[in-house]
Amino acid sequence: MSRTTSTLVILGASGDLTHRLLLPGLGTLLEERQHHDIRLVGAAADEMTQQEWRDLVRKGLTEGECHRDRLEAVVAATTYRQLDATDQAALQQLLADLTEPGRPIVLYFALPPAISQRACEALAGLDLPDDLRLAIEKPFGSDLESAEQFNRLLTSLVPEERVFRVDHYLGKATVLNLIGLRFANRLFEPTWNAGNIERVEIIADESLALEGRAGYYDGAGALKDMLQSHLLLVMALVAMEEPAAIDQVELRDLMAHTLRATHLWGEDPVASSRRARYVAGTVGEREIPSYVDEPGVDPDRRTETLAEVTLEVRNARWTGVPFRLRSGKALGDGFRGIIIAYRPIAHPVGGFHNTPNPNVLAIGIAPETLAVQITTNASGDRWDLEDTVLHSELGESPVRPYGEILDLILEGDPLLSVRGDLAEQCWRILGPVLDAWHDDLVPLDEYRAGSSGPEHWR
Repeated sequence: MSRTTSTLVILGASGDLTHRLLLPGLGTLLEERQHHDIRLVGAAADEMTQQEWRDLVRKGLTEGECHRDRLEAVVAATTYRQLDATDQAALQQLLADLTEPGRPIVLYFALPPAISQRACEALAGLDLPDDLRLAIEKPFGSDLESAEQFNRLLTSLVPEERVFRVDHYLGKATVLNLIGLRFANRLFEPTWNAGNIERVEIIADESLALEGRAGYYDGAGALKDMLQSHLLLVMALVAMEEPAAIDQVELRDLMAHTLRATHLWGEDPVASSRRARYVAGTVGEREIPSYVDEPGVDPDRRTETLAEVTLEVRNARWTGVPFRLRSGKALGDGFRGIIIAYRPIAHPVGGFHNTPNPNVLAIGIAPETLAVQITTNASGDRWDLEDTVLHSELGESPVRPYGEILDLILEGDPLLSVRGDLAEQCWRILGPVLDAWHDDLVPLDEYRAGSSGPEHWR
């Protein structure tokens, strides 16, 4: 593989995202794929000495198990700049100092969404380097109109192929494995349609509660935080048609085709959605307070911690199949994965004492697993039928999701970037639900922390 040379600038380098996810992800990338020559620059409004920044980088790369020699080379060359990312003059000086022929600059906005947009507005009108790349964390806007405005701003700065909208779920190994699982197995692809599949569930439940993230989460909630971005994009991969090639045009075109065909079940935002938030309970051995009593939470916002929406992909393959997207916090089992529930067999099996249960395919995202429920003859009475589960643990990628995303950004390949039209379609699909919830047309149910959700949802 050819060697890449680039400058990675992390705006918001002092924040949680940088030390918790970006730097460890970069560490796994540098350890496993050593063709990247990276100059790392941190920038933030906080005061930090060069040594404090180097210590932060060393800790993050070490957590990513980066080899010491490789790690120390990056640490020795890294620098920190104290600046306001929305200050136009400061950004111009930063870019001028870092511009070097043949070395692309990646501006990674590890900032709150509103600050990222203001920083991009500050870039407008500046003399930008020829190969500047912009990496933007989700959410991309707050509704369809703002997403369209933000996309126009971004593509006025650089071409679309140099805008990298980051959704780290697309870097998860199991999510990428969906493509191989579907299209490389005769066992699955011929049955991957409405004639054989009764329903699809894409679930991202967490046993963790708020964990100090009220500043972001209480203004977003489960629907915006998880369903509008992560789970809709996973659904697009589950439901899309077969790609002719795995490249940034074909893959994202097929995802866009799927999302354009996606609508709320029955076109009814009230009947197709449910929301709830947790009250005090126990998760494992941890006592969890009610969400409204968590530090930083404004109870009047009526923020949901559990969201569920049912969708339909209206095309020849999927019409009539409900796709249920669900995500929540402080839930007992914390299941994250994809459930493909097949239809019952078309006719009863003669001579057996009982009726076989439908087949189920379960794809675990975290941990990465694959399980298939099939029907076999019972071990006791051979004329009884029983369920048998074939289970396998899938090998985890040594490169963490953020490392996978950074790999392609540094190579200039937007394969796993969320294209502008994809981001807009996600808002278009769920916009009516957000409006219905804002108008309080859908009740805000409650569930005990540590349970599987509201009792009547079952």
